Amino acid sequence: MKIDRFLRNTIQSLVPVQIFLCYCFCASGLILNFAQFLSWLTIWPFNKRLYRRINYYLGTLLWSQLTFLYTWWSDSDITVYVDPEDIEHLKHEYALNLVNHRYEIDWLVGMTTAQKLGLLGGSKIVGKRSLSLIPILGWSWFFTESIFLRRVWESDKKVLERDIQQLVSGYPDDYFFNFLMACEGTRFTERKRLESMKYAKEKDLPELKYHILPRTRGFTMILQGAKGKIPGVYNFMLAFTKDSASPRFRTLLNGRRCKAQLYVKRTPITEIPHEDESKCAQWLHELFQEKDRIYDHFVRHDTFDGLDVPKISLPRNYSDIAIELFWLIFIGLPSLKWFIQFLLVSTWSAKIIFGLVILIGYIILQGMINMSVIKLDAKNKKMK
Repeated sequence: MKIDRFLRNTIQSLVPVQIFLCYCFCASGLILNFAQFLSWLTIWPFNKRLYRRINYYLGTLLWSQLTFLYTWWSDSDITVYVDPEDIEHLKHEYALNLVNHRYEIDWLVGMTTAQKLGLLGGSKIVGKRSLSLIPILGWSWFFTESIFLRRVWESDKKVLERDIQQLVSGYPDDYFFNFLMACEGTRFTERKRLESMKYAKEKDLPELKYHILPRTRGFTMILQGAKGKIPGVYNFMLAFTKDSASPRFRTLLNGRRCKAQLYVKRTPITEIPHEDESKCAQWLHELFQEKDRIYDHFVRHDTFDGLDVPKISLPRNYSDIAIELFWLIFIGLPSLKWFIQFLLVSTWSAKIIFGLVILIGYIILQGMINMSVIKLDAKNKKMK
């Protein structure tokens, strides 16, 4: 068994195999982005509900290739600790999911969880505006109405108010969306935490060991803009066990198995004082204190067991592997056939130029994968 796993990982780590997989994702992604653009151009101005139905499935066709990478390619898993009633609520309501932003792939684990629950098409993020400019993934988030902020409150306030009201007032019946939101506004590093705690001392707020102080105004504005139509706010706590591979995108691409644990708890909107900005901010600070205690439990025990929340199993949903196979057959095999024919009949100069184009594309792709890692590691080195 170990030999089979080693052989599989060796094949998955081969550069030609990864180039082929990434090529299929990029080619299919551009096709889907173009379809999304056409629907935005021709359908959005006249029938927003129909536009949202179409893009619910166009988004699924793209994002399923990423959940395939987590669930099937790397054979990674997610153990979920949640009250089964909360899961049923999540499946049938608009939701705001507050995550701890510590890992490079936390957004992907969130997507994979949504895919297993049949909610992938309605997944959205609240993120910085630059994310919407990322080819394929960022563009798809834009067309599926994720909310992007400049981090300038005067403009962000208008964006939040407009976008959330537009969504809740015109979303199709029997379709549900869920927002993934990191209230910290940035990925956790120890340097950022220390800077945040200086502010906490000035404002007489409790110190957090594993989180950065949350930014409260955006959270409050979303709840106020939704006018009670988002019935539940979910505390999502993600962690990876000690025997997990490093939770990075490159790890998944190389076929290494990550072992995630996810703690989920629902708070009804009726229990959150969202109409009062100061009280809502206080509620969010208290939630992050609870997040800190939950994560501290995981650090000490390497599990969320013992927090009086049942562990449930989310079965694999085969739709993502079916979608991946579709794209491999529809795009991958014809392209592979053309590539072999090209190698047989083309001149050496054409082959060299083609090889350089592939090499440049691969370097750019690796650069995109490494962007957040480089930023994180560079800052950590300064701390040492």
